[in-house]
This record gives sequence, structure tokens and C-alpha cells, in this order.
Amino acid sequence: MNAEFVNPFLSSFINVLQTMAQIEVKPGKPSLKKDAIARGDVSGLIGMVGPTAKGSFSISFDKALALNVFRLMVGEEVTEISDDITDMVGEITNMVAGGAKRQLGEKGFEFSMATPIVVAGPSHTIKHQVDGAKVLMPFTSEHGTAFIEICFNQ
Repeated sequence: MNAEFVNPFLSSFINVLQTMAQIEVKPGKPSLKKDAIARGDVSGLIGMVGPTAKGSFSISFDKALALNVFRLMVGEEVTEISDDITDMVGEITNMVAGGAKRQLGEKGFEFSMATPIVVAGPSHTIKHQVDGAKVLMPFTSEHGTAFIEICFNQ
């Protein structure tokens, strides 16, 4: 998969968490993901379709990071993944995809975005819209971990 597609999602995710929750996340080592099992406890997934490429993107948060992002963004302490948490994950997924879409547009790639889908629970699965290599990028922070998956047909 082309790094031109991957890097805008990574930089947008780092920017959104820094801006919205003042959380600094550090990227780990990317790998190819072979299964559909999410690496986190709550995941947002969004499809993207353009004239020359289509794909999907997901963010999976572990419970600790999701709860901390919510606390820092909203100022409310919660102890479980609730509708408020899943709504927040959907919004973050939308913001990250929007930021990546803007960056990709500057490089000549245009995409339309679907509405994010959010799934929660232990060992939930993520079904990407296209057949293609799935890049898995781990992120760590003092508040927990997150994983980004990017899958495009080119």
C-alpha cells in the first residue's frame, strides 16, 4: 500500500488527539494485519470512495484510552464504555478521516466519506470494505493504546 495513503491518517490521528484531548500518542511499528479481530475495546470504522481508489479506515481504542479521551474532552469521569463513549469514537473517526481526506485532496486524491460505524466489546471484528492489504499501526500514550487500520484497494 502506498505510504501517500497511510501517512495522512496517522498525522491526522496524532493531531486530533493532541488538539481535542491534549493527549500525545506515539506511533509504533506498522505491520500487515491478517485477521478481522480488533485490537481495542471500541472501534470506529469509516469507508472512503474516490474515482481511482476506495478503502476504509478504523481506529480501535483500548478501554483506558477511550475513557481518558472522554474525560479530557468532556470533563466527565466515566468507568464503562457507554453510548457517550461510542458517540465520541465515531466523532473522532470522522475528524481523523476528514483531516486525512483534506491532506489526500492536496495530493490530488479525492474521496467521499461514509458515516462512521462504531463497534464495541471484547474481541469484536472489523470488516473493511475492500480486499487489500490492511496496515495496522499501534499508538501508545500514558493514557492507553490505540490502533489504526488502513485498507485501500491500491
